[in-house]
This record gives sequence, structure tokens and C-alpha cells, in this order.
Amino acid sequence: MITPRTLACLAILALATLLPAQTPPTAYTITQAIAGDATASMTIYRSGAQAVIEYIHSDKPDGTPGHRSLSFYDLTAGVSHTWDPAITPPSCSVGKFSGDWGDPFAFTAELAPAIAKGDLKAAGSETLHGIPAKVYAGTSPSENLKVWFDEKDGLILRESYGAPGAAMQNMIDISKVSIAPPPASLFTMPAYCAGVKPPPTPAELIAEETGDSAGNWVSASIGPGSKNTCSILLHVVAAKTMTPINRKYQVAIDTTFDQDHPPPYTFGVGDDGTATFSGGAIHEITNQVRNGMLRVDNPPPYFTFTVNVPTPHEGAAGGYIYRQCFAPVTNLYYILKDPSDPAKGTDFLYAKSGKYAAAPAH
Repeated sequence: MITPRTLACLAILALATLLPAQTPPTAYTITQAIAGDATASMTIYRSGAQAVIEYIHSDKPDGTPGHRSLSFYDLTAGVSHTWDPAITPPSCSVGKFSGDWGDPFAFTAELAPAIAKGDLKAAGSETLHGIPAKVYAGTSPSENLKVWFDEKDGLILRESYGAPGAAMQNMIDISKVSIAPPPASLFTMPAYCAGVKPPPTPAELIAEETGDSAGNWVSASIGPGSKNTCSILLHVVAAKTMTPINRKYQVAIDTTFDQDHPPPYTFGVGDDGTATFSGGAIHEITNQVRNGMLRVDNPPPYFTFTVNVPTPHEGAAGGYIYRQCFAPVTNLYYILKDPSDPAKGTDFLYAKSGKYAAAPAH
């Protein structure tokens, strides 16, 4: 079934064959309804690389009162902050984004270059909320589609869809448009938001752990495994310095592990942190460690792999990793944030390039 988002895209692709391309504005105030809530609305204020979306949430049937919330978007940094001015004590959530952040012009701006032949036909003209619009309509075996296009501003004012014979539903319904810079005062976050930093991205975490460019590394926990085969050379190192830990460690492996039929494993632990491994075909290969490194020849595309740095009263944690081959012998690093306390965090990373892709001399 065609989704509403897909329908909206099809509508604009069709419009792109009929209407001249326009450069979307970067300063405006636009108010539109929130789909599925007749009394809720959102107003988008944009000024260049900054945007604020103000949400007016309606009362809920369960008695939850309506409220107002705001989201500030730094379009250059790709960071958003969201807060509710009425909440006590005040709080602010922060996140990162890329691509579509809610720009009302995105439907046209993103898809206009991909002009495709559509089947929407001109269906007259109407005025919506005082704004003249050209109407286009089309059908498919499962959906009817109708769009109202503001040629002056290059903006879709309304997009409705519905199954044949059924009532149409609005996915886009814009009520107010002002193509002018909003007041600068709108683009100021409250002090309790300004100091809240977004969580690090996976790439930033890798760079912090390794002290190296994240582009040189690949997580061992992300598949699928390489189709080509190789041997894997394990290094157990401290984060940031990437120096080998000055401690003995244990390694257990199960190369027959089946993700669809995982066997039950049992890990025991002694007072000194030494682990025991049982279940499935897991077995210890600690005796194969040489000069602080362990080589695994021709592992399968994924397998169970456990590294235990014995710590009193702390057990080993197992998991499966994917084979990644960037050389006949590819280096796999088990990185400990705190070598004296593995419980503070560990990570498996493959070095695909850079200085750590070659085995260090130790």
C-alpha cells in the first residue's frame, strides 16, 4: 500500500513536471494543522540557518490538558533542543538530526530535481485561507490524491488522500504563510537549554575511544559479515592511548553460533574474576594468546566472542561479532575505557585503515 508520505512525494513529482522550479525561501512563518488532531497546530519560524517550531497540543480525551512546546533547530550544526515553558522544574531534551527537519518547502525543494512523469491532472483553482492555489488531482487503484499548490510561493498548501469511495484525509493543511524574516527574539533558547549538549554520535564515540579518525574504524557488532575470508588479530588495549593493557585476559569463542537458534551459555566467575564458559560449542582459546595478541584464522561471517579481563567479583560478558576483512590479516581491537575496571565500558572495533590497521610491534 502507498503510504501518505509516498503519496505526498508522488504529488510533488507530478507537480514538478507541470510547474517551473523555484528556489525555496529561507525566511518565513508558516502555520499548519497537525495531522490527526483537528485542534492542534504547529507554527514554523525560519530565519536562515535557524528554525523554531512551536507546537500547540490540544486537550486529550483522558483529561490531559493541552500545552505548548517549542523546538529550536540549528540547521548548520544539525542539533535540536525541545522544551515546554510551563514545566516545573524546567527541562530540555536535545538531539541530532540530518536531512528533513520539517521544512514545509522540503517536499518541493527535495524532489524538484528528480523530475518524473506524474499522472496528476489540473482540477481548477481554489482559495485556501485567503491564498490562491492551483488544484491537481489523481487516482491510483488504491488511492485518490488531491493537492493545492501556491504557485506564488512555491508551496503545497494542502495534500489530501483517501481510498476510492472513502473520505479524504489531510496530510498537509497550511493555514497561514508569511514569507518574511520572523522576529529575531524568537530564536533565543532559555538558559536551561543553552547548556544542554547533544549525545555523541557513534563516530564521535569512536574518535574519543581511539584518539583517531572515526573513518578508520568499523564496529564489529554491525553486520553483515564480509563475504571474503581473512584471519583476525585481536589486540586488547586501553581507550585513547590504544596501548596494550598490562594484564592477562581470557578469550572464548563459538564459531558454530546460529543467530536463529542461539544456544544457552553459562558463564561462571571466581573470586579473582577468572571466568568459565559452557554451552553450545563455546570453548576457551586463551592459550593461543602470543605477545599479548590472539590470532583467529578464517572465522565465519559471525561468531560468539568473549574477552574477559579478570576483575574480582565481575563476570565476563559475551556477545557475537561479525567478520570484517580489510586485509588478509585484519586487526580487531577490544578497547577498555578503564583497564582497571572493564565494567566501565568496552568496545570491539576493526581497524580498516590508518596506523592501527597494521599490527603494532609488541
